[in-house]
Amino acid sequence: MTVRITTLSNGFRVVTEHMPGLESAALGVWVLSGGRHEQADENGIAHFLEHMAFKGTARRNAVQIAEAIEDVGGYMNAYTSREATAYYARVLRADVPLALDVIGDIVLNSVFDAREIELERGVILQEIGQAADTPDDIIFDWLQERAYPGQPLGRPILGPAERVRGFGRDDLAGFVSRHYGPGNMILAAAGAVDHDDLARRAEATFGALPAVSVPVQEHAAFSGGELRVEKALEQAHFAMAFEGPSITAPDIQTAQVLGAAFGGGMSSRLFQELRERRGLCYTIFAQAGAFSDTGMMTLYAGTSADQIGDLVGITLDEMKRAADDMSEAELARARAQLKAGLLMGLESPSNRAERLARLLQIRGRVPPPEEVVAEIDAVTVAGVRDMAGRMATEAPSALALYGPVAKAPDWQTLQDRRAA
Repeated sequence: MTVRITTLSNGFRVVTEHMPGLESAALGVWVLSGGRHEQADENGIAHFLEHMAFKGTARRNAVQIAEAIEDVGGYMNAYTSREATAYYARVLRADVPLALDVIGDIVLNSVFDAREIELERGVILQEIGQAADTPDDIIFDWLQERAYPGQPLGRPILGPAERVRGFGRDDLAGFVSRHYGPGNMILAAAGAVDHDDLARRAEATFGALPAVSVPVQEHAAFSGGELRVEKALEQAHFAMAFEGPSITAPDIQTAQVLGAAFGGGMSSRLFQELRERRGLCYTIFAQAGAFSDTGMMTLYAGTSADQIGDLVGITLDEMKRAADDMSEAELARARAQLKAGLLMGLESPSNRAERLARLLQIRGRVPPPEEVVAEIDAVTVAGVRDMAGRMATEAPSALALYGPVAKAPDWQTLQDRRAA
């Protein structure tokens, strides 16, 4: 399987990976603007745009957009992250041209009909309400806000309801004009796809787009702090983050291995100590997340009001202990989990297409899986212990608590415990 990249004269990039033996393909357009590229007064507009793409173009109404793909047995969807907005489809080999035509249509030709804007505004407000009513969803927005306060990266992707209520057609069109330029887009495809044919079709669809200046991204600075919301819930929810490496940092794989060993599965330290040995929680995990210029190690657990204090304190103690005695056996298991997850995921053309777009966005190239596997294998016990120690005692950290959390230690107590 070979990755091929073509850059059109206006800067629009096409990246593909042919997968022999498949009769289907996944393809999509990744616009390299997400939640963190919004101004404060337009927080939530990237996500609003994602919704509006399916509500009608100059050539198709909303029903025709849906039917075009589903009539051939395919599916189409979209998502908004903090650093990108993606519009993608999965279809059979013969229907790749159709999928590209529909995706290009919704990305380039949305009409933003006033009636559809009002209808979709109601849908998004329901989505915001649903997230607010889901403790183990909303707590991560609060954690992100505490980690990067007052910064685009700290704002919620859905945006606040009061902002969403005010967006109009001019706001949507203005964001598109500033961010949906050819140099800020990637067409990625994997599976039963012909690169040369797709590049020719991309030239016909996107080649006439005029180049625009890509807005400068504000650099993120992990600050930290505490956000505590008392509410009469069944569980007390705890989420904590430590500053970690960015996705391009040399030690990003060290962070990934640490996250897997510390809280990535049933055999991980947190799961074994807090759930299996002490019975303090049902759900607990740790994971290393990364952006283009920053990263964070996130811990989460839910427990009872009476046990929240023990859970928070022991979680910190376990991170400190990992700095002293994380073993080679634990790291070997974590490496195996990461490599298996990578390689199993590559069996899906949808995962491959997303990987192509993300790596081309962040690294400017698509390293082969063997290169990533080698990076994972190169992670050492000493490196993991050192990172665990720095996170446990020195790194900026953020804390979010939600529910019956009166017995949870306060911020300063946690900082003292980290320093002890």
